[in-house]
Amino acid sequence: MPQTPPFSAMFDSSGYNRNLYQSAEDSCGGLYYHDNNLLSGSLEALIQHLVPNVDYYPDRTYIFTFLLSSRLFMHPYELMAKVCHLCVEHQRLSEPDGDKNQMRKIAPKILQLLTEWTETFPYDFRDERMMRNLKDLAHRIASGEEQTYRKNVQQMMQCLIRKLAALSQYEEVLAKISSTSTDRLTVLKTKPQSIQRDIITICSDPYTLAQQLTHIELERLNYIGPEEFVQAFVQKDPLDNDKSYLVATEICMPVKKKHRARMIEYFIDVARECFNIGNFNSLMAIISGMNMSPVSRLKKTWAKVKTAKFDILEHQMDPSSNFYNYRTALRGAAQRSLTAHSSREKIVIPFFSLLIKDIYFLNEGCANRLPNGHVNFEKFWELAKQVSEFMTWKQVECPFERDRKILQYLLTVPVFSEDALYLASYESEGPENHIEKDRWKSLRSSLLGRV
Repeated sequence: MPQTPPFSAMFDSSGYNRNLYQSAEDSCGGLYYHDNNLLSGSLEALIQHLVPNVDYYPDRTYIFTFLLSSRLFMHPYELMAKVCHLCVEHQRLSEPDGDKNQMRKIAPKILQLLTEWTETFPYDFRDERMMRNLKDLAHRIASGEEQTYRKNVQQMMQCLIRKLAALSQYEEVLAKISSTSTDRLTVLKTKPQSIQRDIITICSDPYTLAQQLTHIELERLNYIGPEEFVQAFVQKDPLDNDKSYLVATEICMPVKKKHRARMIEYFIDVARECFNIGNFNSLMAIISGMNMSPVSRLKKTWAKVKTAKFDILEHQMDPSSNFYNYRTALRGAAQRSLTAHSSREKIVIPFFSLLIKDIYFLNEGCANRLPNGHVNFEKFWELAKQVSEFMTWKQVECPFERDRKILQYLLTVPVFSEDALYLASYESEGPENHIEKDRWKSLRSSLLGRV
């Protein structure tokens, strides 16, 4: 079977590298090329272009791009049904007495296409209709005389089932964490002695905490499928603000000013270590947490903090000029990742909600179809280029040792709601004006039952 190159090799700087496998010009028509680059085509012609034959196997960049973008036009199970039909019809797999020599040539190519689909978009196969079609076509290939095909089909199916089982297990863990999470104020009122610890008593070293945050980020990235970026076009931003609220809670909790200042300096050091690692998502969450109003209003606390390092980090993540400084740092981290000799240097965890926004605006800014009804494939090369870069980053294994105690704390510690954060902030440093005073009274009344 043809060997598939890694994602990083799929797209060159211009968007589409046509030289990985030399594809023949499509004979069925309906496709439009310019300078050997596929720019547009009818949906039917693009589907035909996906299906291999005796003399042709589609370029891997094309497979990834079409499987990613086709779901904007049809459900994956509909595409799979069409692909199966074309495979059976064109290659005469439905005829038991078909040309065995032809079967020998085409079977490994069809199997390779199915393998690429199941490896890159495994979550498509949670749909029973997809799995049914896959099993049917795989069975046709495996029922030939070649023992190798049977073995390869078996391997493909086992690998897919393992991936889907791992996803289900991970979703169960997340659901369990979510169902047991409670508001910190509730815990404080019912069992005040149970929250004596803070993050520094659990992990005094900022570098170690940055490593554990990186574990959580990479694990979550690992379970994101490329198709979820396309689905995000019609969905709300999938991110939550858990980490920002955790940071704000840890800062607002201490009663003493010097302890709050120490906590701020601690998180500044954690943020700097995240930046050095290439974990921009946790970095942004920490900066966001420290910029939340209940934290930023603590002027007496901030007066005790050496803020020079924080100013540098804020400058790096400054949103002006469309996050120019961050994008420059991200490009540097991506370049380091490409030439890396160790997993440590390969880590790139982008600021995720900005990545989602970039892809969303790419989709909004260009039409899916051209005036002649053709699919605008030039747009989808660009979309696939951005998503494939993410696919490379998410496959990096975390090189740091897991610390179960720290991870447990980060994932399960109760955090304050926004109202509780404001209340803690006012209790630490009193209201400065009538508006804050009224809010404080209202919060004391509603949250603590005090007047």
